[in-house]
Amino acid sequence: MDASVENNVKAVRRSKEDRKVFRKQLKASHTLLKHEGISTAPQPTKSLVVANGGLGNGVSREELSAALKEMGELETLIMPPNKPYAFVTYRSEESARKAHINLNGEKLQCGENSVTLYLSYVNSVTCEEKVSVPLPDGLVLVEDFVSPEEEALLLAAIDWSSTNDDVTAQKALKHRRVKHYGFEFRYDNNNVDKDKPLAAGIPQECLPVLERCVKNKHIDILPDQLTVNQYESGQGIPPHVDTHSAFEDTIMSLSLGAKTVMEFRHPDGRLVAVVLPGRSLLVMKGESRYLWTHGITPRKFDTVPACDPQSPAHTTPDLSTYSNLTLSKRGTRTSFTFRKIRHEPCDCAFPSACDSQGAPSPPSPPSLPCCHADAALLEEEYVHRVYDAIASHFSSTRHSPWPRVCHFLSSLPPGSVLADVGCGNGKYLGVNPEVIAVGCDRSSALVQICAERGFQAFVSDALSVPLRTASCDACISIAVIHHFSTQERRLAAVRELVRLLKPGGRALIYVWAFEQEYNKQRSKYLKEHPENHSPTENTQTTGGSQEPHGKPSIHTSEHLEDNYSPVDNIQDVTDGKLSVHTNRTAFNTQDLLVPWHLKEGKKQVEGEPREGEKKDRRREKSKKTSGNTCSANSSSSMAKEVCNPDPSPGFLSNMCSGSGLDTSNATHSPDSQPSASGDTTQTSSADLKSGSENSPAPVFHRYYHVFQQGELEQLCGQEAGVKVQSSYHDQGNWCVILVKDSAR
Repeated sequence: MDASVENNVKAVRRSKEDRKVFRKQLKASHTLLKHEGISTAPQPTKSLVVANGGLGNGVSREELSAALKEMGELETLIMPPNKPYAFVTYRSEESARKAHINLNGEKLQCGENSVTLYLSYVNSVTCEEKVSVPLPDGLVLVEDFVSPEEEALLLAAIDWSSTNDDVTAQKALKHRRVKHYGFEFRYDNNNVDKDKPLAAGIPQECLPVLERCVKNKHIDILPDQLTVNQYESGQGIPPHVDTHSAFEDTIMSLSLGAKTVMEFRHPDGRLVAVVLPGRSLLVMKGESRYLWTHGITPRKFDTVPACDPQSPAHTTPDLSTYSNLTLSKRGTRTSFTFRKIRHEPCDCAFPSACDSQGAPSPPSPPSLPCCHADAALLEEEYVHRVYDAIASHFSSTRHSPWPRVCHFLSSLPPGSVLADVGCGNGKYLGVNPEVIAVGCDRSSALVQICAERGFQAFVSDALSVPLRTASCDACISIAVIHHFSTQERRLAAVRELVRLLKPGGRALIYVWAFEQEYNKQRSKYLKEHPENHSPTENTQTTGGSQEPHGKPSIHTSEHLEDNYSPVDNIQDVTDGKLSVHTNRTAFNTQDLLVPWHLKEGKKQVEGEPREGEKKDRRREKSKKTSGNTCSANSSSSMAKEVCNPDPSPGFLSNMCSGSGLDTSNATHSPDSQPSASGDTTQTSSADLKSGSENSPAPVFHRYYHVFQQGELEQLCGQEAGVKVQSSYHDQGNWCVILVKDSAR
């Protein structure tokens, strides 16, 4: 190729790349202004914002700093926690200009991933410094408590080669390996069998360490129970409080191997994240042991200080300052948790959390089902029974139909036959009076409410609807399929909808989305005030559905690149046990229990007084909501609806006591609300009718499988003879419209 032609081609290519970088720059600037209030400057300055160069994108301080320093001497580098951007200030404007020219559009390799950086000038960098949160009362962290030689000796003393060791009660849990010495901690009841000591006592290698603990007055008496947990990168343990009646006050946990971050949460919502370096000792006494939950979030990277402070105890920087943060990749960590078995009832100063003083020890959370029978039992307890128990209160929170569901229903030709599978209180059955609408729901209590409102509905499981094959012009399944606990059962629910459709018929499906922040928009579920504990859609399913409350504990960040994906966003179900979701927060697991707080005055679900008055009110409401199109104020009504609690099923608790520092797989539901006295209520679905009028409002838990982007389409694609006509994200839900082949 002629040299001049080649140069022209290169110039054109460069021009295209420059335009692409400029567009990306502009997009990043608009995103930062819209969501973070950060304005970029048109003229060069010494300070730059680096889009996609943040901790939230998996970029460490060391990696970003190395790239920036090649352009000149840095004055400051600020990387806010969980954010996909960073701020840099150079010593000179010339260095900033050099970085702006040379780093814009360049890829930065971060471990196995790479990100494309987009830099814009900013006039100034102002970053609020947060006050460091003090450690919980009674919590002490001692760094370098054991030497590297002692660490190696302790790790060598644990023999993991046995696969079924009754002597040390070794267990290969789903997300960590566990050995018990002295006494076995029972995960089925979150306690120990004090009359059955194990053959293996605490290993001799631990005695010098424990004697040092006595000498340093961390403990008064030698422990007689040890739990050893081994965590691989990405593994963790749910928030829990060690069972009061099982162990004495002081609990010690020795961290060996890789560092990690443990989070402590007070019932009032205060959160303290503590960095646990390798070879450190964590001592929990008093309030920190009895009242605060502690847990380790499953993830592969932690946000930590770039240089560990010299102080013996410190919190992670996301609770202190923004100026010195980086990412720490987790490795294999082994914890030695020492405790003393309690032989007398606990008389601590925290009766609201004490199982010896009236606070009942909650049952162990259920596991994900491994067969059809287990799935049916899980859904019976954590979906069907719950919706029957909360039906009246649930219905009172479900008013106006959702606009896009309304649009689908209003588009049906007059005379069409519509089946609402999982109809809840029937709020969609009256949207289009020109169609023949019939609903079904697994909850007889919700079906009764439909009948009182004058709708045609019957009790039926969504997996087996007693209607003729190919008898319906349209079907809707709104907030139903996410209540089925296995992939096979979710597919069976789709298949049943397709069976009901006539050839050419359409089905609308809504399921709760894992992505509550999508396309730069946060769902109303995340936006609403945390004290309104409710969900995203409005109803139903094998019962009915909607979602949660609570202070957001997970910071979701805006995507500044189309291909951006959060680091380690999804955790697996720890030890196969379902965790309890904190309402009004982003999800970090797909299979979970969502709390439903039964309001005062809604407790009596059968034989309630003034039933006639309620029927009149329901009829009046149904008249208002049964027009052939959605009312003009349906959007605002929807916003109100989403504020209402839509919590959960049978497993009911505010705080689950568990096995000690790193050993319990019990979960904690911080959104459960204490009574005026500070006590928290635990109830099963069977207890509801017997509750006195003065008792605290109970909390139920419902099972959900929240769908990731593309998962619903993939599920529907497995069913032959049907195609996905369209799909979309609607206020925290993934939605599809299916069309049945005309040939079928």
